[in-house]
Amino acid sequence: MEKAVDMPVAEVEKDKSQFVKNSVLYKEFLAEREEILKHKWIESEKAGKGIGFEKALLDWIVKHRSHWRERRMKEARTEKAAS
Repeated sequence: MEKAVDMPVAEVEKDKSQFVKNSVLYKEFLAEREEILKHKWIESEKAGKGIGFEKALLDWIVKHRSHWRERRMKEARTEKAAS
């Protein structure tokens, strides 16, 4: 394996980028963002106009985040036990 100092800067950045994209934290961020965007769409439809990302984010956090996280953790434990 090459040392980072021997690798071109572009390669080092590409490796860092892949590490981030493959991380559990980043995947959780993307899943949460997708839920927020769904919530934004639903609430905007109800309101008859766009409510904006910030309002959707705050509303989703208050109303849905804790339940969503509990469900995700339960699903992850179930998948782990099945494998």
